[in-house]
Order: sequence, then structure tokens, then C-alpha cells
Amino acid sequence: MDISAYRLAKDINVPLTRITAILNGERAITADTALRLSRYFGLSEKFWINLQSNYDLEVAKDSLGTRLDTEVRPRAAA
Repeated sequence: MDISAYRLAKDINVPLTRITAILNGERAITADTALRLSRYFGLSEKFWINLQSNYDLEVAKDSLGTRLDTEVRPRAAA
């Protein structure tokens, strides 16, 4: 899209450090940022929140690995 982190930060009125931290995977997209990105790119705020949620789930899955299978016993069907 040929948009620099600096230009995006300026255009949505947030600190450059927020954008670079998001791009580096060091910070999550908050509701505030989702609203700003939504207005800037013309996509819904839910798109940005869901993008963050999906990322968080994948990171958690990678972190847990197979431990989930041994640590959580599924509830028996009634």
C-alpha cells in the first residue's frame, strides 16, 4: 500500500511507537486503534479486533502446544 508507519501514525493521530510496536508484534490492536484504523482504511472496527483476536489465539496455541491435550479433560457428553 506504500504507507509508512510514520505516515499512518500521523494520519490516525497516534504515536509512531504504537504503530511500530503493533507491526513488530509487541503490542495489541486496542479498541481505540481499531476505531482509528477502521476510519482510515474504510474497514469495520470488528475487522481489526477480530484480526487481533485471531492472532492472539494462534500465539496461545503455539505456546500451549500439546499441553492442552494433557492439561484439560473434556467434559463428558450428557
